[in-house]
Parts: sequence; structure tokens; C-alpha cells
Amino acid sequence: MTALAHEIHETTADGVPVLVLASPAASIEAAIVPAAGMVCASLRHDGRELLHVGEGVRGYVERAATFGVPLLHPWANRLERLSYQAAGVHVLLDPQRTPVKLDENGLSIHGLLHASSAWEVERTHADGGGAQVAARLDFGADRRLLAGFPFPHALELVVALRRDVLSWELTLQAGATRPVPVAFGWHPYLRLPGIPREEWHVELPVVRRALLDGRGIPTGQTAPAGPRSGPLGERAFDDLYPLLDDPAEFVLAGGDGALRVRFDEGWRCAQVYTPAGADFICFEPMTAPTDALRRGGADLHLVSPGERYTTSWSLLVEGRPGR
Repeated sequence: MTALAHEIHETTADGVPVLVLASPAASIEAAIVPAAGMVCASLRHDGRELLHVGEGVRGYVERAATFGVPLLHPWANRLERLSYQAAGVHVLLDPQRTPVKLDENGLSIHGLLHASSAWEVERTHADGGGAQVAARLDFGADRRLLAGFPFPHALELVVALRRDVLSWELTLQAGATRPVPVAFGWHPYLRLPGIPREEWHVELPVVRRALLDGRGIPTGQTAPAGPRSGPLGERAFDDLYPLLDDPAEFVLAGGDGALRVRFDEGWRCAQVYTPAGADFICFEPMTAPTDALRRGGADLHLVSPGERYTTSWSLLVEGRPGR
């Protein structure tokens, strides 16, 4: 029997079930954890880890440690206050009633779905064209989630590996009663194994940079983006870019290859994040700028009742990144 060009198999990490999408022809394996927010827990090329996996699945679930490729929903980054008004609805974010995460300044960060176990896998499939897992989350079925984001909707996610490209397609299906604000994003922690950070080369498809206050909240002003390519070295980033090239493709290169992150559909801006000396860099696709859920206006898209909003982005493993 001829082996499939792609495969899916089951394993565990820290005692949690994991689905591994494999492309033997490209020597790539991607591990997805449905019970921990559909987080991508690992991306290996020739056995070398291309994601920052820190404290593992357990650290991610129990302590929200930096890890893999998590979804940030229903908002990415921060909100300036523990309250907001969107689509005519006023919301108070009460940590006693809803799973809010707070940063060092007490600001709510990265939404409400951290490591959610509410995802239901609807299908898996592997053949010569690729391997994929499709899952669904009914946001409106959880009262704790609705207490923090009272806009019933469902999420449909397809994660697919096609040879050397791993992609995420996320569709928001609005409920029948009210519009749903769109402010979510993803947070991929990328790394080049075996290569010192000072040898990492980055390419940023950015045009304008938002000016931020000391808490990371936009002031409403922008400036030129600055250097778009060059060695990462000692540079640190925690920057929001509200204007990007079209198409937007971010590059982390080193060794004999690169990781290319392409914003394929539905993304309006990006956050680039890497502390000085960190062994990772993040190119974060975002459907709205930081704090747009609270500020509203033209930066915040609303999905009409019963309508759908689809986003997609992809990660290409080119050549042999790292050593």
C-alpha cells in the first residue's frame, strides 16, 4: 500500500490529547491541542522545534505561559479599561464572572478563550493534498464568556498542513440577534533553533507604527514604521502597525531557510513582539488595533446578525531554518 503524502495521528502532551498533522515529504509535524484552545503546541521540521514552547502545555493552561500559537479572542492585546461599549452594548469586565486575564498594569489582555476546553473537533482528514483538523466553538453557549462579551456567535476553525505550509482559517458566525464586533488575533511565538538571536534576520511589511503610551495603549497618533528589514540583534519590539503592505508577509530568516508568515485574508494590522534577549519573535495578525473594542469607530468591524467573517493566515517553512 502506498503511504499517504500526509498523516494525522494522536498522542498526548502533559497528559492532554494532541492531534499531530504530519507531512513526511517535507519532514514537518504540527501538534494541535483541541482541549487547550486549539493551540498549536509544536511545529517541528526535521525534528527541530520552530516554536517557543516554554513550560509546555501545562504551563500554558495553568499559568498562561508564553507558548506555541494561541488564539486571542474576542480581543487581541489589551483594553484600556475593565469596561467597554460596543455595538450599543455596555460591558463591565468582572474577573469574578468571566475569565479575564490581566497584565502587569491591571489591563485585560488577550480576550477570554485562553486554553478553552469548549472546542469540539468536527472532522479530521489526511490525503495526498494535505492534513487538516476542523473544530467549532459555540461562544454563545457559555454564560461566563457572554458576561464578558455579550455577542452570541460561533467560531469555526480549520488548521491545515499542506507539505511545507501550515495555515489557520477562522470564521466567525454571528448569532441571529445582534451584530458581533471583530477584534481577535493570533500570537505565534517563532524561533530559529540553534542560531543566536544576533544572526536572525527579519523582514517587516509595515508602513506606519502606532504611538503607544507606557501601558501599550495607542495614543491615536502614528509615525513612520522605521527599518523594514535587517538583523534582529538586540532590538526589542512591542509595536503595533496599523498600516501594512498588501499582501503582508513577515519573514524570520537564518541558517539555510526562513519562516514566512503571510496574512492571507481579513487582517487589518499587526503586532510585532520580542523582548530583548528573548528566544522568540511574534508576528501577530490582528483584525483590529489594540483597544479597538473599547474605542469603536472605523477601526472596529461589526458582523451583521446571521453573517460570517472569515480570516486566514499561513506559515511557510522555507528551506532549512535554524541549525
